[in-house]
Order: sequence, then structure tokens, then C-alpha cells
Amino acid sequence: MNRIKRIQGQLRGIEGMLENNAYCTDILTQVAAATAALNSFNRELLSSHIKTCVAQNIREGNDEVIDELLTTLQKLMK
Repeated sequence: MNRIKRIQGQLRGIEGMLENNAYCTDILTQVAAATAALNSFNRELLSSHIKTCVAQNIREGNDEVIDELLTTLQKLMK
């Protein structure tokens, strides 16, 4: 939750920069930082998902979760 709150803060900061007609390069830099933060959040969430949800489903014999994971990975790699 802390990461998401920080990302929300970054997005509000970008919104403020747009409202104040900040220099485009500065806005682009902040957007890149927010994108990097979201990507980092995704990696952590995916890691947690694999270690918990996916592993538990496999232990329970639900191999369909592997196809679901592969579909998710394909979406993330677009």
C-alpha cells in the first residue's frame, strides 16, 4: 500500500506540473519515474503472486494456474 500511495503522490505531482505549465522535459522525467515505480510494483506483486497463489494452486493440483500465469506474463510484456 505504501508503494501505491507514493505512486499516487507522483501522479498528483505530475497533474500539478501540468496545471502549472511546467517545462515539458521536467514532466517527462516525472512520468518516467512514475512508470518505473509502477513497473517495480508489478515485479513485486508478480513475485508474491507466484510464491503464494500460484504455488498453492499447483500444490493443490490446479495446473490451470500455469496457463493463467503465462497469459498474465504475455500481457505484462506488451
